[in-house]
Amino acid sequence: MTKLSVNINKIATIRNARGGNTPSVVEAGIKCQEFGAQGITIHPRPDERHITRKDVYDLKPIVTTEYNIEGNPTPEFIDLVLDVNPEQVTLVPDDIHQITSNHGWDVKKDFDFLCEVIQTFKNKGIRTSVFLDPTPELVELTAKTGTDRIELYTEMYATEFPNNPQKAIESYKKTAEIAQKNNLGINAGHDLSLENIEFLIHEIPYIAEVSIGHALISEALYLGLENTIQGYLRKIQLATN
Repeated sequence: MTKLSVNINKIATIRNARGGNTPSVVEAGIKCQEFGAQGITIHPRPDERHITRKDVYDLKPIVTTEYNIEGNPTPEFIDLVLDVNPEQVTLVPDDIHQITSNHGWDVKKDFDFLCEVIQTFKNKGIRTSVFLDPTPELVELTAKTGTDRIELYTEMYATEFPNNPQKAIESYKKTAEIAQKNNLGINAGHDLSLENIEFLIHEIPYIAEVSIGHALISEALYLGLENTIQGYLRKIQLATN
């Protein structure tokens, strides 16, 4: 069954807006797991506008499920991940000026770089995932980098879903099918919500993991964190049955 990893960046954003340690990123990580989340995701950025380096280390001992650290593999990021040694690292090609991730890797252009970085993490026993647009023709080349998984960048799916779900999912299904044939695990994330998660999992039932932060935390403001996480798990269960 697809696992739910909760991205808690937005908890850090709220905390940083006020200073101090409320809400606590560590407490949020503990509670998310207590409420059923099967992983914790963070995306530290160089300017520490949400998750800080200290958070990365503070979370390590309390994550008893799966720790997934996302980010642009700069030398500083690579050193941080190698030191913390999470279960998974997700490589995302964003820079300091981006508000949020907005595209996958240009694997043709960055092939040699990705091969080197991925091998560095795999030498430490860290599972790797490459952030990828739903571009079927890039999948075979991505597999040759040595990555364990791809993470489908799902903003385009989420944007189109209210208008035409079948059209929204089409390129993702094709990309996922080729990934499966090339023995790549499949993750997905970005703008997934209670509205669109069930259809995604139903159409691509072999997605290993979804990483959800912004929508989940936003929905939790209305529904409560425990209810929100349980809502996602029920949607995933319905899609799997």
